[in-house]
Amino acid sequence: MLHFSAFDLVALAWFVGAWIGYVIALETTAYGRTGLNALVNSYRDRWMQQLLTREMRMVDGQVTASLQNGTAFFASTSLIAVGGTLTLFRSTDDLLQLVAQLPLGIVTTRLQWEAKLLGLVVIFVYAFFKFAWSYRLFNYVAIMIGAAPPVAESDTPAAREFVHRASALCRDAGRHFNRGQRAFFFALGYLGWFIGPAVLIAATTGVVIVMWRRQFASESRHAFLDAGAGSRG
Repeated sequence: MLHFSAFDLVALAWFVGAWIGYVIALETTAYGRTGLNALVNSYRDRWMQQLLTREMRMVDGQVTASLQNGTAFFASTSLIAVGGTLTLFRSTDDLLQLVAQLPLGIVTTRLQWEAKLLGLVVIFVYAFFKFAWSYRLFNYVAIMIGAAPPVAESDTPAAREFVHRASALCRDAGRHFNRGQRAFFFALGYLGWFIGPAVLIAATTGVVIVMWRRQFASESRHAFLDAGAGSRG
Protein backbone atom coordinates (compact mmCIF):
# COMPACT_ATOMS: atom_id res chain seq x y z
CA MET A 1 0.00 0.00 0.00
CA LEU A 2 1.08 3.57 -0.60
CA HIS A 3 0.13 4.93 2.85
CA PHE A 4 0.94 8.57 2.09
CA SER A 5 0.82 10.76 5.18
CA ALA A 6 -1.91 13.31 5.71
CA PHE A 7 0.66 16.05 5.07
CA ASP A 8 1.54 14.45 1.71
CA LEU A 9 -2.12 14.39 0.71
CA VAL A 10 -2.58 18.01 1.76
CA ALA A 11 0.49 19.03 -0.25
CA LEU A 12 -0.77 17.12 -3.31
CA ALA A 13 -4.18 18.76 -2.96
CA TRP A 14 -2.44 22.15 -2.78
CA PHE A 15 -0.52 21.35 -5.97
CA VAL A 16 -3.61 20.28 -7.92
CA GLY A 17 -5.74 23.10 -6.52
CA ALA A 18 -3.11 25.72 -7.34
CA TRP A 19 -2.85 24.47 -10.92
CA ILE A 20 -6.61 24.39 -11.47
CA GLY A 21 -7.16 27.68 -9.68
CA TYR A 22 -4.48 29.43 -11.71
CA VAL A 23 -5.97 28.18 -14.99
CA ILE A 24 -9.48 29.29 -13.99
CA ALA A 25 -8.27 32.72 -12.88
CA LEU A 26 -6.19 33.26 -16.02
CA GLU A 27 -8.55 31.90 -18.67
CA THR A 28 -12.08 32.55 -17.39
CA THR A 29 -12.06 35.71 -15.27
CA ALA A 30 -12.09 39.39 -16.15
CA TYR A 31 -8.82 39.81 -14.27
CA GLY A 32 -7.19 37.11 -16.41
CA ARG A 33 -8.20 39.00 -19.54
CA THR A 34 -5.77 41.76 -18.50
CA GLY A 35 -2.83 39.34 -18.49
CA LEU A 36 0.00 39.05 -20.99
CA ASN A 37 -1.56 36.12 -22.85
CA ALA A 38 -4.77 38.07 -23.47
CA LEU A 39 -2.81 41.11 -24.66
CA VAL A 40 -0.91 38.95 -27.14
CA ASN A 41 -4.21 37.54 -28.40
CA SER A 42 -5.25 41.03 -29.47
CA TYR A 43 -2.20 41.08 -31.72
CA ARG A 44 -3.18 37.75 -33.21
CA ASP A 45 -6.41 39.41 -34.28
CA ARG A 46 -4.50 42.36 -35.68
CA TRP A 47 -2.17 39.99 -37.53
CA MET A 48 -5.03 38.38 -39.40
CA GLN A 49 -6.49 41.78 -40.25
CA GLN A 50 -3.15 43.05 -41.58
CA LEU A 51 -2.67 39.85 -43.56
CA LEU A 52 -5.57 40.76 -45.81
CA THR A 53 -3.89 44.03 -46.81
CA ARG A 54 -0.73 42.34 -48.11
CA GLU A 55 -0.39 41.12 -51.66
CA MET A 56 2.67 38.99 -50.80
CA ARG A 57 2.16 36.82 -47.73
CA MET A 58 5.51 35.07 -47.41
CA VAL A 59 6.15 36.80 -44.08
CA ASP A 60 2.91 35.41 -42.68
CA GLY A 61 3.94 31.94 -43.78
CA GLN A 62 7.34 32.37 -42.13
CA VAL A 63 5.75 33.53 -38.87
CA THR A 64 3.45 30.50 -38.87
CA ALA A 65 6.37 28.16 -39.61
CA SER A 66 8.30 29.70 -36.70
CA LEU A 67 5.36 29.10 -34.36
CA GLN A 68 5.11 25.50 -35.59
CA ASN A 69 8.84 24.89 -35.09
CA GLY A 70 8.74 26.18 -31.52
CA THR A 71 5.73 24.02 -30.73
CA ALA A 72 7.36 20.97 -32.30
CA PHE A 73 10.46 21.53 -30.16
CA PHE A 74 8.45 21.50 -26.95
CA ALA A 75 6.44 18.45 -28.09
CA SER A 76 9.70 16.58 -28.70
CA THR A 77 11.05 17.74 -25.35
CA SER A 78 7.91 16.39 -23.66
CA LEU A 79 8.50 12.95 -25.16
CA ILE A 80 12.12 13.02 -24.03
CA ALA A 81 10.98 13.98 -20.52
CA VAL A 82 8.47 11.10 -20.51
CA GLY A 83 11.16 8.65 -21.61
CA GLY A 84 13.64 9.96 -19.05
CA THR A 85 11.13 9.70 -16.22
CA LEU A 86 10.14 6.17 -17.22
CA THR A 87 13.82 5.23 -17.20
CA LEU A 88 14.01 6.24 -13.54
CA PHE A 89 11.71 3.33 -12.68
CA ARG A 90 14.65 1.02 -13.42
CA SER A 91 16.81 2.84 -10.89
CA THR A 92 14.36 3.16 -8.00
CA ASP A 93 16.49 1.20 -5.53
CA ASP A 94 19.62 3.21 -6.32
CA LEU A 95 17.70 6.48 -6.04
CA LEU A 96 16.20 5.49 -2.70
CA GLN A 97 19.65 4.68 -1.35
CA LEU A 98 20.94 8.01 -2.59
CA VAL A 99 18.04 9.93 -1.06
CA ALA A 100 18.42 8.08 2.25
CA GLN A 101 22.00 9.34 2.52
CA LEU A 102 20.99 12.97 2.12
CA PRO A 103 20.79 15.05 5.34
CA LEU A 104 17.11 15.81 4.77
CA GLY A 105 15.43 13.13 6.81
CA ILE A 106 13.49 11.81 3.80
CA VAL A 107 11.62 8.59 4.51
CA THR A 108 9.79 7.00 1.58
CA THR A 109 8.96 3.55 0.31
CA ARG A 110 9.52 2.11 -3.12
CA LEU A 111 5.81 2.27 -3.95
CA GLN A 112 5.55 5.87 -2.82
CA TRP A 113 8.57 6.86 -4.88
CA GLU A 114 7.25 5.13 -7.99
CA ALA A 115 3.80 6.68 -7.49
CA LYS A 116 5.43 10.09 -7.46
CA LEU A 117 7.34 9.22 -10.63
CA LEU A 118 4.09 8.12 -12.25
CA GLY A 119 2.56 11.49 -11.42
CA LEU A 120 5.49 13.21 -13.11
CA VAL A 121 4.97 11.04 -16.20
CA VAL A 122 1.30 12.06 -16.29
CA ILE A 123 2.27 15.75 -16.24
CA PHE A 124 4.69 15.35 -19.14
CA VAL A 125 2.20 13.26 -21.15
CA TYR A 126 -0.38 16.00 -20.63
CA ALA A 127 2.17 18.57 -21.84
CA PHE A 128 2.89 16.49 -24.95
CA PHE A 129 -0.77 16.28 -25.90
CA LYS A 130 -1.13 20.04 -25.49
CA PHE A 131 1.95 20.81 -27.59
CA ALA A 132 1.02 18.24 -30.24
CA TRP A 133 -2.49 19.67 -30.59
CA SER A 134 -1.10 23.21 -30.69
CA TYR A 135 1.22 22.15 -33.51
CA ARG A 136 -1.71 20.72 -35.43
CA LEU A 137 -3.73 23.90 -34.93
CA PHE A 138 -0.86 26.06 -36.20
CA ASN A 139 -0.82 23.78 -39.23
CA TYR A 140 -4.49 24.62 -39.75
CA VAL A 141 -3.64 28.31 -39.41
CA ALA A 142 -1.06 27.92 -42.18
CA ILE A 143 -3.69 26.33 -44.42
CA MET A 144 -6.12 29.17 -43.70
CA ILE A 145 -3.46 31.74 -44.55
CA GLY A 146 -2.99 29.99 -47.87
CA ALA A 147 -6.75 30.27 -48.47
CA ALA A 148 -7.04 33.91 -47.38
CA PRO A 149 -9.07 36.19 -49.65
CA PRO A 150 -7.11 38.47 -52.01
CA VAL A 151 -6.53 42.13 -51.20
CA ALA A 152 -9.28 43.20 -53.59
CA GLU A 153 -11.81 41.34 -51.44
CA SER A 154 -10.50 42.49 -48.05
CA ASP A 155 -13.66 44.49 -47.26
CA THR A 156 -16.14 41.76 -48.09
CA PRO A 157 -18.19 39.78 -45.54
CA ALA A 158 -16.22 36.67 -46.53
CA ALA A 159 -12.96 38.43 -45.63
CA ARG A 160 -14.32 39.54 -42.26
CA GLU A 161 -15.46 35.98 -41.59
CA PHE A 162 -11.97 34.77 -42.49
CA VAL A 163 -10.39 37.16 -39.96
CA HIS A 164 -12.77 35.96 -37.27
CA ARG A 165 -12.14 32.27 -37.91
CA ALA A 166 -8.39 32.51 -38.47
CA SER A 167 -7.76 34.64 -35.38
CA ALA A 168 -9.94 32.32 -33.25
CA LEU A 169 -7.96 29.31 -34.48
CA CYS A 170 -4.67 31.08 -33.82
CA ARG A 171 -5.79 32.01 -30.30
CA ASP A 172 -6.78 28.41 -29.65
CA ALA A 173 -3.37 27.19 -30.81
CA GLY A 174 -1.68 29.68 -28.52
CA ARG A 175 -3.89 28.69 -25.58
CA HIS A 176 -2.93 25.01 -25.89
CA PHE A 177 0.74 25.96 -26.25
CA ASN A 178 0.51 28.03 -23.07
CA ARG A 179 -1.12 25.11 -21.24
CA GLY A 180 1.72 22.84 -22.29
CA GLN A 181 4.33 25.31 -21.07
CA ARG A 182 2.39 25.73 -17.84
CA ALA A 183 2.59 21.97 -17.30
CA PHE A 184 6.39 22.22 -17.58
CA PHE A 185 6.46 24.95 -14.93
CA PHE A 186 4.26 22.98 -12.56
CA ALA A 187 6.42 19.90 -13.17
CA LEU A 188 9.29 21.87 -11.64
CA GLY A 189 7.14 22.51 -8.58
CA TYR A 190 6.10 18.86 -8.46
CA LEU A 191 9.75 17.83 -8.14
CA GLY A 192 9.67 19.25 -4.64
CA TRP A 193 7.49 16.32 -3.56
CA PHE A 194 10.46 13.99 -3.96
CA ILE A 195 12.06 15.90 -1.09
CA GLY A 196 8.95 16.26 1.02
CA PRO A 197 5.41 17.66 1.20
CA ALA A 198 6.53 20.97 2.68
CA VAL A 199 8.87 21.48 -0.26
CA LEU A 200 6.06 20.59 -2.68
CA ILE A 201 3.85 23.31 -1.16
CA ALA A 202 6.68 25.86 -1.20
CA ALA A 203 7.78 24.99 -4.75
CA THR A 204 4.21 25.06 -6.09
CA THR A 205 3.61 28.43 -4.47
CA GLY A 206 6.85 29.74 -5.95
CA VAL A 207 5.89 28.56 -9.43
CA VAL A 208 2.48 30.25 -9.20
CA ILE A 209 4.07 33.50 -8.02
CA VAL A 210 6.60 33.48 -10.88
CA MET A 211 3.94 32.77 -13.50
CA TRP A 212 1.64 35.43 -12.04
CA ARG A 213 4.40 38.02 -12.14
CA ARG A 214 5.12 37.21 -15.78
CA GLN A 215 1.46 37.57 -16.68
CA PHE A 216 0.57 40.68 -14.69
CA ALA A 217 3.72 42.41 -13.40
CA SER A 218 6.39 41.82 -16.02
CA GLU A 219 8.14 44.33 -18.25
CA SER A 220 6.76 42.42 -21.24
CA ARG A 221 3.18 43.16 -20.18
CA HIS A 222 4.03 46.81 -19.53
CA ALA A 223 5.49 46.98 -23.04
CA PHE A 224 2.17 45.86 -24.50
CA LEU A 225 0.27 48.34 -22.33
CA ASP A 226 2.60 51.17 -23.34
CA ALA A 227 2.13 50.25 -27.01
CA GLY A 228 -1.63 50.33 -26.55
CA ALA A 229 -1.45 53.74 -24.86
CA GLY A 230 0.75 55.04 -27.67
CA SER A 231 -1.62 53.81 -30.35
CA ARG A 232 -4.58 55.47 -28.59
CA GLY A 233 -2.70 58.72 -28.21
